[in-house]
Amino acid sequence: MSMEMSKPVPRPGILDIAAYVPGKEHAPGVARVFKLSSNETPFGASPKAIEAFRAAGEHLERYPDGQATELRQAIADIHGLNTANILCGNGSDELLGLLCHVYLGAGDEGIITEHGFLIYRIQILAAGGTPVTVKEKDRTVDVDAILAAVTERTKIVFIANPANPTGTYVPVNEIRRLQAGLPKHVILVLDAAYAEYVRRNDYEAGLELVSSNPNVVMTRTFSKIYGLAALRVGWMYGPADVVDALNRVRGPFNMNAAAIAAGAAAIRDQAFTQKAVAHNTLWIEKVTKAFESIGLEVTPSVANFVLVHFPDVEGKRAADADAFLTSRGYILRAVRAYGFPNSLRMSIGTEEANLGVIAALTEFMGRKA
Repeated sequence: MSMEMSKPVPRPGILDIAAYVPGKEHAPGVARVFKLSSNETPFGASPKAIEAFRAAGEHLERYPDGQATELRQAIADIHGLNTANILCGNGSDELLGLLCHVYLGAGDEGIITEHGFLIYRIQILAAGGTPVTVKEKDRTVDVDAILAAVTERTKIVFIANPANPTGTYVPVNEIRRLQAGLPKHVILVLDAAYAEYVRRNDYEAGLELVSSNPNVVMTRTFSKIYGLAALRVGWMYGPADVVDALNRVRGPFNMNAAAIAAGAAAIRDQAFTQKAVAHNTLWIEKVTKAFESIGLEVTPSVANFVLVHFPDVEGKRAADADAFLTSRGYILRAVRAYGFPNSLRMSIGTEEANLGVIAALTEFMGRKA
């Protein structure tokens, strides 16, 4: 039998992976569009970050600092961390992928939750591992369900806290209980992309857990509150052994110079960040109350978006609302792929955008403003 093939063939499993589909950006035929589908900040980036980005453009012939020293130092200063435990990446997506690449192989299992970030599943499969999906409870990560799913093949557990697209969170005492119940060799990944927005006394992003445990890592992003989504800036805080392992396989210049400079400037401008937090806190409450007053269900959110659930009534479902809003220039995120076929996720935008969506959905639901 000939082993010759007519073309290159990916290894088994790769072509079974459903590619990630970002939120839509366009509303054809509409003059003015408000994009509220990707949880981007309405405040943009700090002027100081933009200035640093432009300055980086003066020396495009030079390789960036392969250690991202300036950025790691800024993160360490703001959060009170040791720079040796910080690893920066081309968005937190890269770091999530590296964790799977380094700690998963054929036959290994990675635990994800029912409505978790779609990238976890993709990266587990890409590494040759097997994703194990556990049910959530009231649209929230269920610690007991995760612990019950652990087998001798489990190597990694992904928790988005707060979660996307639900906006729910797991209190720190429950995260501690989860860590205590996991085998010592299983990595608990706390993806805290929306941590800066949370205003709850029983929430922690994961800094203390990482500091006191050899098998916990926390990932963060500059794409949300810091407004650097276009530059792809993410970071991980982890035990020395994990950081060392990932450093051995990451690209030697995995971050570009503009991203390093802008990231460092952005995180040091905490006054700018606090304005974004205040705006978000105000509007999460206003939007939630407004939607509930017109008969829509909203999952209580601690992040910078709300998950809105529509009635199962002809003409009033999520797909109908999506088409109605798009025709008026308001782009929200359909979340069928996350297990919510009759819901839309709305990022908190400017005052104008938020009021516009409220008015449009009030009209859609046939209520008086």
